[in-house]
Amino acid sequence: MIEFLTDPIAIESRSMDIIAPYLRDLNLSPQEIKLFSRIIHAAGDPDYARIIRIHPEAIHAGCTALKAGCHIFTDVEMVRTGINKRKLAEYGGEAHCLVADNEIARLAKTQGITRAMAAIRAFGQRLNGAIVAIGNAPTALFEIFRLMEQQEIRPALIIGVPVGFVGAAEAKELLIAKSPVPYITVIGNKGGSPIAAAAVNALLYMLDA
Repeated sequence: MIEFLTDPIAIESRSMDIIAPYLRDLNLSPQEIKLFSRIIHAAGDPDYARIIRIHPEAIHAGCTALKAGCHIFTDVEMVRTGINKRKLAEYGGEAHCLVADNEIARLAKTQGITRAMAAIRAFGQRLNGAIVAIGNAPTALFEIFRLMEQQEIRPALIIGVPVGFVGAAEAKELLIAKSPVPYITVIGNKGGSPIAAAAVNALLYMLDA
């Protein structure tokens, strides 16, 4: 019979030990190592070590906003579900997603846009000073840019890691090139809801350090 670990803490510790060599030569700060490690752990893919991109102020901006009780707005329910909402609530924050709302579905159909776009559009001014976590829909990330450009909305941090082959890489390239606020992203087609949630949770866990 195969022997395997059953203690969650031991499993996580062993996972981080396995991940560590992939980060050794990247000249990362201790906080960046924690962020990279959480993302790689969530993906089960050490190749993420070479495609993660973070703004120099991203970790500081995210942690500061969380400590102040900021809310988190997500593009899909999977991201919201993966966030440690108990930890978030300790600082007064909540995680929100409107993609399944009936009114959002009506607006998306009426306006000829995706539900994720309609949901981000509906959040509007509530995005100011918040953390936006996009794990699935490139259109949601493009919509955030529209809001930032046309309405001068300024989230505290954008975690933009939409996954896919249509628009995902382009949306993330735009984030890196032109975002007026700090960001966390991954280049190329990879990403997804677990990655977005892992980045949020990495920041939340840093608050205890």
